Amino acid sequence: RCSIVGREGQLGVSMAEEDDNLFPIAVLIDELKHDDPALRLNSVRRLGTIALALGEERTRTELVPFLTDSIDDDDEILVAMAEEFTTFVAYVGGVQHIPCLLVPLENLAQVDSQHVREKAVESLNKVAEQMLADDFEKSYVPMVKRLAEGDWFNWRMSSCGLFAVAYRRANGASRTELLRIFRSLCKDDLPMVSRSAAINLRLLAAEVESDFVAALVDCFDVLSQDGQDCVRAANVRNACAMMDLSTPSDLVPRVLQIFRH
Repeated sequence: RCSIVGREGQLGVSMAEEDDNLFPIAVLIDELKHDDPALRLNSVRRLGTIALALGEERTRTELVPFLTDSIDDDDEILVAMAEEFTTFVAYVGGVQHIPCLLVPLENLAQVDSQHVREKAVESLNKVAEQMLADDFEKSYVPMVKRLAEGDWFNWRMSSCGLFAVAYRRANGASRTELLRIFRSLCKDDLPMVSRSAAINLRLLAAEVESDFVAALVDCFDVLSQDGQDCVRAANVRNACAMMDLSTPSDLVPRVLQIFRH
């Protein structure tokens, strides 16, 4: 029998001596906490093998919590970890247990490295598509709000990439709130955040119903008046999306006016 948690609560391995088949798994588990980054990376890239050996329950209760506490690592390892989590739905017991995967991915979406955050956002969007509707409302939407309203700019930057999927799968009340929060990100004091909102605006626009087009045009307007060139430049790419949304409504003249200015 192979265990991921040792006597002192640290990652460790215990194994029945007679079961030689578990020895490679024991080695992989031990490498997850090895001092050599190359060995840790190798083990992370084989997390599926470890999870399969541990079983669904122990993957949820031991492996995922351990990985959640292991985000203070090299960027390459964290990127690999975020990628692996997209394959973990079966390993944790199916779609009903996806919420347990949101915890480590949310942590990864908060780190300093932009590359890691982007991969975490990509993985969050992938697992979101598989979530049960109730779990999505109870777990995913609140997570997006936490990131979007977080004190740290990197949290808010990551949240911008989650709104399109969140809006598409959310219910009516949540959609209204998500649009309100996204508009606040467009007006963020830090240009890194508002630029991220500008980059993701057209993705959100593709999901919005005609009744809420005006709210997206407001976001486009806010971004067009930002004091930073990088934000306004990123917003230029949204002009076509805004025109497509507005046609044939009376918002077209407004979009054209915003673009000209």
